Amino acid sequence: MATESDHKLAKESATLAGQLLLLLRDAAKGTQITPETLGKIADKKSHELLYKIISDVSPNDAILSEEQEDNLERLSSDRVWIIDPLDGTREFEETGRTDWAVHVALAESGIPTVGAVAIPSIGTIFCSDDIPTIYKEISEVRVICSRTRPGPAAKIIAEKLSGRIIHLGSAGAKAMAVVSGDAEIYVHTGGQYEWDSCAPVAVALANDLHASRLDGSPLVYNQSDTYIPDLLICRKELADSALAVFN
Repeated sequence: MATESDHKLAKESATLAGQLLLLLRDAAKGTQITPETLGKIADKKSHELLYKIISDVSPNDAILSEEQEDNLERLSSDRVWIIDPLDGTREFEETGRTDWAVHVALAESGIPTVGAVAIPSIGTIFCSDDIPTIYKEISEVRVICSRTRPGPAAKIIAEKLSGRIIHLGSAGAKAMAVVSGDAEIYVHTGGQYEWDSCAPVAVALANDLHASRLDGSPLVYNQSDTYIPDLLICRKELADSALAVFN
């Protein structure tokens, strides 16, 4: 069962990785480093930092990271840290963009129990043990989707629910827009991996939001195949309506 120290580890490691990424971004200004090279360096350095911190503090837990070859020995572990050292590399590489993130999550027996999503460029971190957001009554339905891979799902839901589309970069930034009350629905059908959604889903669930596959089935992590085809995070009041669009 997740402990206070697990939440602290997620929050502090995501914060430190975010600070490192900001330093790398600043250090690259005025140099000959290309955005693509910067992104690769940043992914690698953030992974190395997160891996060291988590393995030092919780040496008996498994780690699944986007930036590391998958070791299926993790399948025998009840506790698996699932990390995305830099979610939204494309946005990180673009000067001035803030919609990139760091994800640190703990899945226990497949359930995301701990999550931290850092948005370093705006100095914000969301964690699953924060005081839950108090949401206002819904006056309009804002549907958030990818700026580069929007897919048809968001457009369909927006049309059916008389909503409007908002485009953002990383999965973490999009999910946290719903958590913070800046949007009501985040839907994705372009396919993701466990590290893209585990931390955002943990934070969303801790804020009493709905999070599932588009068929309504729960999101289960630490699977042999880490690919997750679709995702819905939304206000609970809209869950039935949103799911009905596809079912």
